[in-house]
Amino acid sequence: MRPESEAELAEIVAGAKGPLVVRGGGTRAFGAPVMGEVVETAALSGVVLHEPGALTLVVKAGTPVAEVEAVLAAEGQRLPFEPMDHRALLGTRGAPTMGGMVAANVSGPRRVQVGACRDFLLGVRFVDGAGRVLKNGGRVMKNVTGYDLVKLMAGSHGTLGVLTELSFKVLAVPQAEVTLVGRGQDAATGVRVLSAALGSPYDVSGAAHLEAGVAEDASQTRVRLEGLAGSVAYRRDALLKGACAGFEVVEGMESAALWREVRDVTPFAAREGAVWRLSVKPSDAPGLTAAVRAQGIAAQAIYDWGGGLIWLLVDEVGDAGATILRQQVAVLGGHATLVRGSEALRRVVPVFQPEPAPVAALTRALRGKFDPRGILNPGLMG
Repeated sequence: MRPESEAELAEIVAGAKGPLVVRGGGTRAFGAPVMGEVVETAALSGVVLHEPGALTLVVKAGTPVAEVEAVLAAEGQRLPFEPMDHRALLGTRGAPTMGGMVAANVSGPRRVQVGACRDFLLGVRFVDGAGRVLKNGGRVMKNVTGYDLVKLMAGSHGTLGVLTELSFKVLAVPQAEVTLVGRGQDAATGVRVLSAALGSPYDVSGAAHLEAGVAEDASQTRVRLEGLAGSVAYRRDALLKGACAGFEVVEGMESAALWREVRDVTPFAAREGAVWRLSVKPSDAPGLTAAVRAQGIAAQAIYDWGGGLIWLLVDEVGDAGATILRQQVAVLGGHATLVRGSEALRRVVPVFQPEPAPVAALTRALRGKFDPRGILNPGLMG
């Protein structure tokens, strides 16, 4: 089913007799497999409002991300949180949509500086599991009482409602960008460099370490700076005299290409195996990967956000390391998400980190409130 209006979508949901599989562009095939009738939102497309002077944007949920990026670029603006394109990693086709991006709270390397997708989301309209049209927020940042549905919907993966319209804050494209690249550091050294750069006053907007053999034979430690040309030059020189001494300077389009590679995890795209997304304290990241390997799991790693985010490629054998990985991250207070895995693996291994009992109770209560019949992507998040 492909509704062409919010009202038609509400009728479909209200009249549904069984589970519904909510789909935007169909590019993010992760989560536990869901059986049901497919509802596509791609026809709910178009830019409703763009006010460049107010840095605000309103779009329908089925609007392709690429279309929005083109509209913003024409005014020298962008989505600040650098949303990942999953197609290469997951081997999917189609066009990522704004609704799918919000439903998965998709963000990229710049999150370490500016925050996530949900931090720039100002308002939402959606159809809940009872077929009601609900809205929350607006076109400016403000505090409200009651449910913060704007934040709640970001990352809910279509289990609380089907998004129809979204409002965002956008930002200007910076005048200049450079990346400082060091080679040959081990993970512990690389993360220490990233931590020093992020802890400096030089406003780093990207901090990643790619282990040897991931992008090239030698490891790469990357630090990005963005802003006014004079400011970027000053901060570049300061880091080259300090935390990033001896690093190579990469500028402009070449710099941007390095961060698309990190954003989309493209070094793992053509390699077989399961891909995990681990979140821990940055200083714990090298020890975590070492501990995992010590228990017999062969893994390649990309460290983003200064080490706070680890992309891990492992052999898809048995549970693809799920038991060991989750034991290790639990000790560190982190979480592990299976982003890429076969359908068979995703049927038996929880894709998302199992929730503690009190949190799981809250999750069930929220789903009971917004989807009382349990028909929206049932079981996708466990």
